[in-house]
Amino acid sequence: MIDFVRNLRLWFAPQRVAEEGDTPDYRFSLANERTFLAWIRTALALVGGGFAVDQFLPDLRWGVRVGLAVTLLAAGALCALRAVSHWIRCERAMRRKEDLPVSAFPTLLSLAVAVVALAMLAFVALGRAG
Repeated sequence: MIDFVRNLRLWFAPQRVAEEGDTPDYRFSLANERTFLAWIRTALALVGGGFAVDQFLPDLRWGVRVGLAVTLLAAGALCALRAVSHWIRCERAMRRKEDLPVSAFPTLLSLAVAVVALAMLAFVALGRAG
């Protein structure tokens, strides 16, 4: 729990990460930043997809449309939060010369996206919008 609170504080003061350990090769820090940006792009795409489902598929039953939209929007929000957390954890690990952290989040995100995609596929294939 203490590590979580420390990581959370670093979200709002990332310059404090530099106080830990040794500065890694700048290429690794830049690669970590590119990974962060990729997660943010993914989060934006999920949020956009959630809004698109809600706004552009009015023929879907209300509960289905809202369920799919909320799933995509929640996945986008979690993805954005995860991006910051992962960037901090990786940067700290590199500075401490530790193994990079692993997470089940990519698997969970993939499953959420797959569930939404399969649901959309079913509605398209069955031609059942309403």
